[in-house]
Amino acid sequence: MKISAPRNRTITISQSEIRKFSKRLLKLNKKVSVEDVADKIVNQDLFEAIDFLPDNFVDLLFIDPPYNLEKKFKSNHFREMNSDNYAEWMDSWLSKMIRLLKPDSSIYICCDYRSSSIVEKVGQKYFKVRNRIVWEREKGRGASKNWKNNTEDIWFFTIGNEYKFNLNSVKLMKRVLAPYRENGKPKDWLSTSEGNFRLTHPSNIWTDITVPFWSMPENTEHPTQKPEKLLARIILASSDENDFVFDPFAGSGTSAVVAKKLGRKFLSIEIDKHYCCLIEKRLELAEMDKTIQGYSDNVFWERNSLNFQKKIKPNL
Repeated sequence: MKISAPRNRTITISQSEIRKFSKRLLKLNKKVSVEDVADKIVNQDLFEAIDFLPDNFVDLLFIDPPYNLEKKFKSNHFREMNSDNYAEWMDSWLSKMIRLLKPDSSIYICCDYRSSSIVEKVGQKYFKVRNRIVWEREKGRGASKNWKNNTEDIWFFTIGNEYKFNLNSVKLMKRVLAPYRENGKPKDWLSTSEGNFRLTHPSNIWTDITVPFWSMPENTEHPTQKPEKLLARIILASSDENDFVFDPFAGSGTSAVVAKKLGRKFLSIEIDKHYCCLIEKRLELAEMDKTIQGYSDNVFWERNSLNFQKKIKPNL
């Protein structure tokens, strides 16, 4: 048996835990109510489950589908398609989700640069485009004959013009390199013994996200796990407490875990039983630890600023 390094905090799951957590999973075979699926993980093919879900219950739809790449996910193998076929595949499930959404719902769809234009095109058939977020996915050693690919896109859509966006919940604390003073006093920034800081409005370029790795307590074995900090920003911006977050391609379950930590209801669908049980384990761990790396005192912090987070209270 492979022995992990002493500082390896990757969440793994044993066969006995799979037997334990399997009992909590749902499979849908009839119409269900919102109460039936609140805070649940459905272990099922999306196309088998989606017609049984209730109407108009989703406040925030977060979608992290398989990108148009050759990729293995435990028992499943996603194969690359041509652009037209990928667009058709995406439309086949996105069109089924319209009836699940409330009139003021927000929708976020993840993708890479290869499929970004497809996501925009298909999304525009049903929703209003609000923005394209680009986040820095700093991982990997680089390419020998190309620019290193270290960004991903997230398209932000809404149903209509009335939607939630909680600006004050997603501000970023950044170090001020050239502080401006007015009458000798700091203007919109905080002077501390640890340096100068400012709460800034969030932009659509996110460079403060750390991809989970082996020494982080949120890390799992899933090959395309999204960071908790990334989901926290989306959930805080586009939902309120007790709102409903729906994730139809749950993977390692980050959306459900963060929704739980932030007091939202959730429903996640994942076809692979192993990953469903891993999500259930993460949800159990979240009952004991609600911290989110990079987010504290109701503020998002720059990468590598843990020491500052412990010493500075952002009373701006």
